[in-house]
Parts: sequence; structure tokens; C-alpha cells
Amino acid sequence: MKVSSKLLNVTDHHDYLDVATDGAQFRVYLLDENIIRIRGTFDQEFAPEESYALVKTAWDDAADDLLADERQRVTPIAIDLKTTDDGYTVNNGKYTLHIHADPFYFEIIDENGHVVHKDLAKRSFVQDNLGRSFHYSSMGDHDKFYGFGEKSGKLNKFKRRMRMHNTDSLGWNAKKSDPLYKMIPFYIDFDTQANLASGLFYNNMYDSVFDMDCEHSNYWLRYSYFQCDGGDLDVFFIGGPTIKKVVEHYTDLTGKTAMMPLPSLGYMGSTMFYTELDEHSDDAILDFVDTCKKNGIPCDGFFLSSGYTSGEDGKRYVFNWNKKRFPDPAKFVAELKKRGVLLAPNIKPGILTTNPITPEFQQKNAYVKTADGTADEIDQYWGGPAHFVDFTSPNGRDAWGQKIIDALASIGITSLWNDNNEFEINDDSATVDADGVHQTIGAVKPIMSTLMAKTGINALKQYDPNVRPYSINRAGFAGIQRYAQTWAGDNYTSWTNVKYNIPTILGMGLSGVANQGCDIGGFDGPLPEPELFVRWVQNGIFQPRFSIHSCNNDNTVTEPWTYPAYTKYIRAAIKLRYTLVPYFYSLLYEASTKGSPIMRPLVYEFQDDPNVAEESFEFMLGSSLLVANVVDKGQTEKDVYLPAGCRWLDLKTAQYYDGGQTITVPVDLSSIPMFLRTGSIVPRSFGIDNLHNDVIDHLNVLVEASQDVDFTLYEDDGVTNDYKQGQSLRTKLSAQATADGVTIDVAREGDYPTQVKTMEFEVCCPTMAPLSVNLAGRDLPRFLNAAKFADAEEGWYFDGEKRQVIIRYANLTAQNYQLGINFSIKDLISI
Repeated sequence: MKVSSKLLNVTDHHDYLDVATDGAQFRVYLLDENIIRIRGTFDQEFAPEESYALVKTAWDDAADDLLADERQRVTPIAIDLKTTDDGYTVNNGKYTLHIHADPFYFEIIDENGHVVHKDLAKRSFVQDNLGRSFHYSSMGDHDKFYGFGEKSGKLNKFKRRMRMHNTDSLGWNAKKSDPLYKMIPFYIDFDTQANLASGLFYNNMYDSVFDMDCEHSNYWLRYSYFQCDGGDLDVFFIGGPTIKKVVEHYTDLTGKTAMMPLPSLGYMGSTMFYTELDEHSDDAILDFVDTCKKNGIPCDGFFLSSGYTSGEDGKRYVFNWNKKRFPDPAKFVAELKKRGVLLAPNIKPGILTTNPITPEFQQKNAYVKTADGTADEIDQYWGGPAHFVDFTSPNGRDAWGQKIIDALASIGITSLWNDNNEFEINDDSATVDADGVHQTIGAVKPIMSTLMAKTGINALKQYDPNVRPYSINRAGFAGIQRYAQTWAGDNYTSWTNVKYNIPTILGMGLSGVANQGCDIGGFDGPLPEPELFVRWVQNGIFQPRFSIHSCNNDNTVTEPWTYPAYTKYIRAAIKLRYTLVPYFYSLLYEASTKGSPIMRPLVYEFQDDPNVAEESFEFMLGSSLLVANVVDKGQTEKDVYLPAGCRWLDLKTAQYYDGGQTITVPVDLSSIPMFLRTGSIVPRSFGIDNLHNDVIDHLNVLVEASQDVDFTLYEDDGVTNDYKQGQSLRTKLSAQATADGVTIDVAREGDYPTQVKTMEFEVCCPTMAPLSVNLAGRDLPRFLNAAKFADAEEGWYFDGEKRQVIIRYANLTAQNYQLGINFSIKDLISI
């Protein structure tokens, strides 16, 4: 056993600091003013630098060439080593790292003197006799812990012990199951007493464990720890001081969310049933799309389950098309495109030994190798023994990418569904190329699924450089957000899961993965009962990835019209989703530039309110909309906590409530409780049924201006990479309350020609109707007759029921301008 108990030596290399102890040795980088890296090893020398997760570095790395188009090389903050009574300090401008000598431990203090991280003295860094390494951190009495990637249970993981490991968790329980599909060893520590947040990211891909005060020893008081089976204790401290800033800085390090095509925000149909038919699966799927249209249900995509690859023996053979089920794949893809529906075919990285392409991949040296490197590793997979593509090898990436081009891209497919990619290879000593570094699979296992996503989108871009790929991943490591939308695998049909899937998604958002979802209706298990199905869809429409997907075990198929008497509720919910697409797309842009989650826990937006630190089931959609879905059976009323710091508008009743209180609202089966925050802007578009074929040419912007607010509306063509060459439009909408009204400034930046021809603003007027409305220096006509206003191209009307002024005009595309709403009282009585 090795324990770092005493400091032996410190060496200043100007760009970094070497720290030697009687246990481990460390290398410290002040990466920037928000990030401090402490890399520790119990070996005699540091292993070569190699990380597929980082997009910001200050050192040479073996993955630099592979990530050349993503990675930023920075100059670290220069070391200014100072001596103290009990050790040394270095400072990055915001945080001071204290290196205590005897006993040895690290401590980080912010610029106001608050301790934001402290190792457990005398037990800070430990390696046991099994070769497992531990990092112990002290904790106080007021810590909440968020993040950890894809995890079950409530949002706060205090008193939880969680395993970091990728596994195929069919039928998982969203309240208790652990581990799941994705491994993201990052968390946010929120000290509620000091109201300060910080984060720790462990850049280590070995199987690991987080214990957040679940273990207790009276000799050491309260602590948490990270334990890994191998590799470095490569710790990145992420500064705050807010939760928002921690997430932003963490995604500076591991990357922002990919800007997916606009139609990826639509409804994605899916079920395993159709691809398991004896024949004519293509016709069944086309009929599904046509039935959606007949029922007035928008649909923009279909996830094609792996049955399309089945061979004559019934086994899944990736890149094989079953011609009984899909006689003409190219024609099928074309027919879907005519209907405005993308096809995302399921592909799997385990290639069965009986797959006809197996010899080709062997000849190309594309597989994970045995421990001695002399043969291709074989392990159990869905369908039997299989080889596994080595995505850390150029050979593996090239072979896989070429198959994507030949079998999929060549027939018009631009979307990929990367499934069953947890790489559950039992022998951790099997070997991989690791881009020339040569590692065991145990050292890199979770990055395989991430590199699978990168390889896929690179292949689609190679075939068509201007295509914007849509990639969906089941597994992944830190940084998966750069390449794929993700979903939380094969959940079970239950009331527990519809409810607890919410904090699963919220935790992923706090772990840098903004574009995430869960199968709606439940993948595994029986057909959801009608009430459960309605509530699941009503909740699912707010998830960035929205797909009803099923593999029911009672010979049923979960479809929007499964229960005809309830289809009206399903339709209404999905249409609400499409109404919010301009808002969703702008939030996706924000995620791609700031790392912000799309679905956000209340504590992310209202950190100052102590009542929300434990809230797991209410959430914010962006910064403006609070969603309090009904997720318990048989409810006729719903308790809703409204965070302090603002007022809230019930979008159903138009009633305002003060924040900082719990209210009770009546609910029925149609209810989707939503509340608008004062100081909010929500762009919408009504009447959109398909994001491929319909143009968002009529924009409706909901504004609540009791508090000043601004929002960036994002537009581009939605399907190409032209936005990377500047073909995008960012319209900053700013609303301010004045002494006698509201002003709304519209300022544009970018070269994309907007498709919006008609602008509407719906501005909340809680106390007074407008006297006049001025657009760019001229008054707009007022309508007192709602029917006449409905036919008007320009003017305004006050809706007394909603207490909103509706303003309509032809979009002014050639200028920035101001919209003025005057609430002065017109005296009709005095002479």
C-alpha cells in the first residue's frame, strides 16, 4: 500500500510544477483561471499523455493529430511559486492552490478566502495492494453533489456510491439501477451554506467508483472518494462560483454540444416490431409515417432497429440489408425523404464471427486484439461470439468508415444510430492500438463508443462534405456531446421510470451532455397503460431527443395512436413540441457555444434559493419555462414549487404567482403545467408539421418583461455545414420595462438570410393594456375586433383573457429596430 503523507520536493518548470511525495508524484498545470490540473501517478514516471476527452490542453498529447480540428492548445498560466509556513502556494488569478507539506494534501481557496476543495489530510492519495488508486476529499455538512453522467435516482447524489462502467442495462430501473450505459467521471460540489459550486473531473477511463459520504469512518470524519482500477489520478479542478459557470468551464475542457440538424428536434418514430416482420418492413414503416400524417401527428425521422441487418440465420450482421424486409433500400430511403423523414439505421460495433464482412476486417487489422496481441479478441455479444472494432486504431476507423459510406451514405443516409457499443469485453487485458500508444481495453473501454460516433460522422462528411450528420449514441465517455445526441438506453415501462428519467437527463445536462433523452413509453416491458403513455409523452416532448420507442414483451407496439380515445392528448403534446422548435434550436445553439443544458434542474437557474437544491422532478426548459409535469398515477391536483427571485405566470390560467412558494393547481389528463418566468423571451412557431419540408416563416415571440431580459434567437439552414462558414443569423431580442411601457430591441448578427416573413410578439400586460404600439418610429394600427385582426398583415390587438398584446408585422430584414409598447393612460373623461 502506498500513501502520500509527506511532501518531499517541489520543482518549478515555469509552465508546470512537479510535486514529489512519499507516495505518488504529481504534475500541476494552471490551465486557465478556472481550471487547475493535478495529475498524479504512483509509478516511477508519468505515462505518455493521451486523452480523447480533452479539447483544451497545454501539453503534447498522442491524440493531437486525431483531434486537430477540435483541440485548442493554450499556454498555461505561468507558475509563481510561493513558500508558506507549511508548504507552498500557486495562484491562477482566481484560485490559490495550497500544497501542504506534513501532512501532505492539496487545498484550493477562492479569491474571497473560501475553501472550495480540500483533500483528506493523511489520506489524500492512496494506492492499495490490488493496484487501485484512491483520491479522498474532505466534505462539510452542507454539500450537494450533482452530475456523474448517466445515473439513476434523484438529482443530488449525496450518500450514494456509484460505479463508473459502461454496460448494457436492458430494463433498467431509473430509481435504483447502477451502472448504466455512459461513464462520465465528473461531478459538481455545491456548498449550500457558502452558496459556492466547483467541480472535479477525473480524466481516467478505467472502471471506477465514486463514494459520496456513503462510506463513513469515525477516524476520518466526513469524506468522499474516487477509486479507479488503474491509470493516473488525473484530476481537473473546475471553478465556479455558480453551477452555471462550472458547467461552462467543464465544457471548455471536454467540448460543447454538437450542433445537430434542425429536424433532429422533431418526433422520431421507432419500434423494433417493424424490422422483425417476415417481409416488407419497408412498407410497414412507410405506412407508419403516412398514419402519423393521417392522425395529424408531426414526424421527422425514424430510428431503424437492427432487424434490417438480419441474415438468413436471424442474426444481426451489421451493414447487411435483409432484402426480404427491404428489397430496395435506396428507394426506401428516397420515399422517406419525400415524406420529410430521415432514416437513422442501427449499427453495432460487435461484428459476429459469422458475419460475411469478418474476414475483410481481419485483413485490415481492424479489431481489438488478444492480451498477447497475436489474434483478434473474441467475446460474447448479442447473437453469439464476436470481434470488436478498435476505434482507437486508424485501421479500425478506416474500415468502419468505408462500410458506412458503401452501405449507408451511398444510398442517401445521413444519420446514424450507434447502438450496443458499451464494449463489454470481459478480458480487460485485451489490447488496442490507442493511436500508437498501445493500451489494454480496460484502460480505454468507454472511449470506444465516443470514437465510434466520431468515426461515423467523419465518414458521412467524407462522402458529402456539406452534410450535417445526425448521430445518436447509447454509450459514451466525457466529451461524447461533441459528436452525438444520446439516449439512456433500454428503460422499462413503469411509472417509476417516467418520473426518475427526469433527474437522469438533468444529471447528464450538468455533466456536459445537453442533447439527451430517454425512450418514451418505455422500451422493455409491457405496453404502457393509457394514462401512463399520455403522461410519458407529455413529459417526453421537453426532452431534446424525443422518440417513442418500444420492444414490448406482450406482443404489442407502442405508437401514438395505440389508444384511439387518447390520441388527441398525444397529438396535442407533440404539436406543442413543434411549436417550441425555434426555442429548442436556439437552446441547442446555446449548448453548442456555452455548454448550457437544454433541460435544466431548478438549482442551475436558481442557485440562490435553498429550497431547490434537492428538486429532481420539476425542471426548466432553457431559462424561461418551468415545467412541472404530472408523473404520478391518478393525480387530480399537482403541487408546484415556484423558485424565489422572480414571479411566475401560469400559461394555462394567465395568473401570476410570487416565487418562493408552493402552489397547488388542478390537473386533468390534458394538463402540462408550465410557468413562464418574469423576464423571459420564448420564440415559437405555430402550424409546423414537418421540419424538413415546412418553412418557419411565421415567428411568434412570447415576452414577459417585468424584468429586463434578452435572448438570442438562432437561425441557419438547419441541414448543412454552411453555418460553420458564417451562414447563420443570431437575432438578439432585448426587452426592457420603462416608466410607461416596454421596449423591445431587435439586433441581428450574421449572414444567413432569415426565412421569417411575418413577426408576431405576444407581450404580457399584467396590469394595463397598451395605448399605442410603435414599430421603428411609426405607430401600428390597433384592432378591437379579433376576427379582423386575424386577417390583418399588420397591427396589434389586446387579448383580455390572456392579458397579452399581440403585435404583427412583416419582418424587417434589412435593419435593426425597436418595438415600443406604450402603457400611458388615455383620459376619456376629462375635458
